[in-house]
Parts: sequence; C-alpha cells; structure tokens
Amino acid sequence: MRSLALLLGVKAACILLVSSLSGTGAVNNSGRWWGIVNVASSSNLLTNSKNVQLVLDPSLALLSRRQRRLIRQNPGILHAIAAGLHTAIKECKWQFRNRRWNCPTTHSPAIFGKIVNRGCRETAFVFAITSAGVTHAVARSCSEGAIESCTCDYRRRGPGGPDWHWGGCSDNVDFGRMFSREFVDSSERGRDLRYLTNLHNNEAGRMTVSSEMRQECKCHGMSGSCTVRTCWMRLPSFRTVGDFLKDRFDGASRVVYANKGSNRASHRADPRHLEPENPAHKPPSGMDLVYFEKSPNFCSYNGKTGTLGTSGRTCNSSSPGLDGCELLCCGRGFKTRTESVTERCHCTFHWCCHVSCLNCTSTRTLHQCL
Repeated sequence: MRSLALLLGVKAACILLVSSLSGTGAVNNSGRWWGIVNVASSSNLLTNSKNVQLVLDPSLALLSRRQRRLIRQNPGILHAIAAGLHTAIKECKWQFRNRRWNCPTTHSPAIFGKIVNRGCRETAFVFAITSAGVTHAVARSCSEGAIESCTCDYRRRGPGGPDWHWGGCSDNVDFGRMFSREFVDSSERGRDLRYLTNLHNNEAGRMTVSSEMRQECKCHGMSGSCTVRTCWMRLPSFRTVGDFLKDRFDGASRVVYANKGSNRASHRADPRHLEPENPAHKPPSGMDLVYFEKSPNFCSYNGKTGTLGTSGRTCNSSSPGLDGCELLCCGRGFKTRTESVTERCHCTFHWCCHVSCLNCTSTRTLHQCL
C-alpha cells in the first residue's frame, strides 16, 4: 500500500502549509503564510530571493531530493504549490458535497486518508484534481510575478486577426504543466498498473487546465470604440476545471495493464499502456480518468478501508437524487430536527459610513442519516 507521500510527494509534506493558508502557520514580513518553523534541518534549508535561509516545516523531509531541488531552483514556488493543493482540496469537497464519498480530509499527513492507496474512481479524481491544482496555481503565480524563474507567456505576439492582435500577459500554463509533471510525477515508483493509472490521472488533470484556457481581449479606440483589440490567454476558473473532472469521474474507464512487450524504456517514455477492461469499450483518451478496482462501500464506517460512512450526514428529504435521504442514507432512514438560526438582515447603509442591521431568527428543518 502506498503512503500519501507517494500520491504527490508534497501532499503529506505540505499539510501544514495548506492549513497555514487558513491561518495557523508562521508569517513573514510580507504577510505571506509560509509554514516555516524555527527548528533547522540540513535537508530542508531553502534560500529565498534575498539569500535568506528559510527553514521549512520538518514534514517537508517527506519530499524527495529532486522535489526539494525543484523548489530551490524556483524561488517563490513553494507558496504556489501549497495554494494549489488548498484550492484542489476545497474543490474536491465542493464537487462531492452531496455524494456518499464527500472527499473527507484529515489534519494528519494522510490528508485524503486511505482512499489514495486504492485504485478506484475516487482515487483517480484525487490524483487529477491535485495535479490540476498545482498546475493552475503555478501558472497563475508566474503571470503575477510571484515566482522568480518564470513570467507571463509572451510567445503570442503580433497580429491575430483583422481587428485584433496578441499582447498583454498570458498565463504561463506551459510552465505550470512542465513543473507539475516534474514535481508531481517524480513521486511515483514502479511500473505496475497503479503506477500507470496514477501517471495517467495526473496528466489528465494537467491537460484539463491547459485545454480550458480561454482568450480575453481589451478594446482600444476613440470614445470607447472597439476598433482594435489586444488579446491574451487566461486560465479557466478552477470551478470550471473541477466541473470538467467531475464529469470525467462519472464516465471514468476501468482499465487493465496492456502488456505490449518488455521494452522498459518505451514503457517509461509512454505511460499510456492501458486498455479498457471491456474490449468493446474504446480506449481512454488523455483527459479521461481511469481506475482499476471497484470503489469500497461508503455507506458504513470501515477502519480497514478508511471509509467514514454516511451516518450523521445532512440529506434532502425531497430529492430523488444522490443528495436525497433514500440514497445518501443507504436505506437506513433518517431523523428530523429543527433549529433556530439568527442572521443579520434588513441592512441599511448610513452616510457616512455606517451599516446597521437587524437580527432575524428563523426555524430551519434538518434531516440527518441514521
């Protein structure tokens, strides 16, 4: 069974960095959260742009030597990695908020629990969304000037059409994909089916970010006319990425290892030696999610598989869908209770500058799985 450190390497190592983004880490003079501690470790000394040594959280020892080298070579990128993982976790929870598996996380180094040691659909989504999160955050940080080794993507220049031309600051998605591939995939070991599916799902997340890039333009002309436009490429919102990967989750392909010879070099160069378990199905594309084993039963708690069950989850008694009490509670039934909720309401702005509100109390009915 693989540890979480082999999921992305940095997932376990950056757990305190992720939590520090919500306010529990150390802060430097510029106000950024770095997850830095005062205990030195020779393997975890990094240098920032001012040649000041930063001592990282000891959990970064879980990173490989190559991953630590990549961080040293790209000052400023550590914060982007942590921010990308934080965004990925939030998106995972939102996408599965109404499912039996609702992307539970812990505050231990095993962020996603035992699900990452499996090969089911949920495992595939975790790999894809976290790889996409690193790609997205690094690409955005490049265009914001937060990483010293990359900038905006200025390769698109000159006329693009009869009334517009390339210019501005395009998000550097190619650098984001390249760094994510080197950093994330380096934690994978072996040449078995798990290795191939993990690499495939990592790449599917990165390809989704790249494929959803969109063109943005700004108009130029007299009196606000749009005689000429300057255009650049912008990253999609991460919600768009999450929606796309959730669709791929629902249509994920179950695969088996395709033994196409014993040339290990070719296997290492091309990770797509996968074929559908059902020969009648078409081979998965580069952006499809793949898995090789059935999902565990998420209805009940099981310490062996790490499933928490759905007991106590809030359900929708009037919905026939996955969030409905019948499906979410796995037929066990549910209990109903009411609670009073007090919220600010009827707010008024007074010049200048004060807002006054009333407190309104309402009764809310909640249904919880037994």
